[in-house]
Amino acid sequence: MFAVPQGYTVGMTQQDTRAVHLRPLGKTGLQVAEVGYGAWGISGKQWVGADDSESTRALERYIELGGNFIDTALAYGEGHSEQLVGEVARRHPGTLVATKIPPQNRLWPARAGSRAQDVYPGEYVVACTEESLKHLGMDSVDVQQFHVWNDEWLGEGDWQDAVTQLRRDGKIRHFGISINDHQPNNAIKAVEAGAVETVQVIYNIFDQTPQERLLDACHAHGVGVIVRVALDEGSLTGTITPETTFAPDDFRNGYFGGDRKQELQGHLRAIEADLGISTAQLPETALRFVLSHPAVSTVIVGMRSVRNVERNMAIADGKGLDAAAVQKLRQHAWDRNWYDPA
Repeated sequence: MFAVPQGYTVGMTQQDTRAVHLRPLGKTGLQVAEVGYGAWGISGKQWVGADDSESTRALERYIELGGNFIDTALAYGEGHSEQLVGEVARRHPGTLVATKIPPQNRLWPARAGSRAQDVYPGEYVVACTEESLKHLGMDSVDVQQFHVWNDEWLGEGDWQDAVTQLRRDGKIRHFGISINDHQPNNAIKAVEAGAVETVQVIYNIFDQTPQERLLDACHAHGVGVIVRVALDEGSLTGTITPETTFAPDDFRNGYFGGDRKQELQGHLRAIEADLGISTAQLPETALRFVLSHPAVSTVIVGMRSVRNVERNMAIADGKGLDAAAVQKLRQHAWDRNWYDPA
């Protein structure tokens, strides 16, 4: 099984006897639960169906079980996610909160050839941070991130001055970037230049491209790695079938559009057969695959219900997959970008 790397510690809560493994978030000095809480799904938009009272209970239960890292964004429900996160985090001192600044031009992902001054001008960076702090009801955020990134922006514009000022004023503790969908190499320069303390990146059984360069670079330079989309927007839960439907304005209508739900099934059955697991074991297998890489600090998972929190936090035990299982899963990488409409 995966051995917890040197420097990793174990946290426990008074409310629960379960041990939760904490990992260093790069060189920030922060210790984060290896299963983090991804708060996009509780925003009330794009991911449709969240109930605020249940979302609040889920956040509370996450912290009760030893979780201490919540990732949100200004763009999630136009601040609604931040408001819910802030209400809970303020009741639990020591809870670490990360948020993100949307691109000023509202283009996800960042376009090649775009200018830093058009996407993240300094005044805008400061203004968005202050708006997020108001939603959160906090004086400072633990990790502030750009919601898109382009390595061409290094040395451009005045965004770095703004980040420095926000640190100096105590409004942010650390700074990172959320890497464009399926573009892990479009952050290597930022990592190597020491411009960021954390990166957030898509990494899962299907998209293993961060293993090629990014994860090694982060490990070498002490940059924390926050993994998102470890369950591939739900496909690796095994619950998406050809008959699955979503609300009309749910973004998953596009992500799983056309014949994609049917196409997915063969890949899931192949994983199950190769590892000798059931469909019910897919989510745990997918999360443990990500956590088996020593460069990963935490994997943020969308958990809109208490049941999902309890199921996923049981995985935060420092145990990844054995080497044979990881090697088998290497063969199941699948090159596609479903964020492009079908």
